[in-house]
Amino acid sequence: MNLKKYLPVFRQKNIPPLAELWVDVHSHLLPAIDDGARDMEESILLLQGLEALGYKKVITTPHIMADTYCNTPAGIRASLATLVSTAKEAGIKLEIEAAAEYYMDDGFLAQINAEDVLLIGGEYLLFETSYMAKPLQFDAMVQAILAAGHKPLLAHPERYRYIQDLKTEYRGLKEKGIYFQVNLNSFGGHYGKEAKIKANFLNKQGMIDFLGSDVHHKRQVETLWKIKTKRVYQRLFENNSLLNNTL
Repeated sequence: MNLKKYLPVFRQKNIPPLAELWVDVHSHLLPAIDDGARDMEESILLLQGLEALGYKKVITTPHIMADTYCNTPAGIRASLATLVSTAKEAGIKLEIEAAAEYYMDDGFLAQINAEDVLLIGGEYLLFETSYMAKPLQFDAMVQAILAAGHKPLLAHPERYRYIQDLKTEYRGLKEKGIYFQVNLNSFGGHYGKEAKIKANFLNKQGMIDFLGSDVHHKRQVETLWKIKTKRVYQRLFENNSLLNNTL
């Protein structure tokens, strides 16, 4: 593999670094393992972009989803080892770890109760649900996460369309012991108007625990830097007790 062709295309003088945010907790950087990076070349390109943005560590989180992305902890760790080695050869200094983004489906309970669970920082279990309908067993599954000794971390709560009464429903989730990870690109409208409105609500209410890039492709890295230029970026640190840099 000719690593010389992986040019640091994001290292441009007009891109301000995300200096205050050193750790990214949500991305899809492992090659050809889910709907993120398609191959090692794209993985390296995305890592270069995140490093240029000022990140020092990424905890990449491939999907674990029954019948779609049947990834296993062993398979994810093997892919991570290859990526870490290749990134080092490419001159990337980012610290790279892996957890997973678990989907609340029929296989969810078995996965979180397994002996080997991929957690962020050894504590937080990142999970997502359908965007359109809240799982009927949602509360029971959250209780199962807690019973297993993990901290439930809901991925991109601003993107779930079934959440309509923002104050009541988000507060209710918080009262169940759920942490929130919001996508930075939501504040720029990348996921649509509704997600942006909800992300701004969570910011103003101080409900955000973690920020994530949720990077799958080059375009999402390219749009991340624009968030730094917006006033909302600084307000994220003013309004919330963000935990990213504790990892």
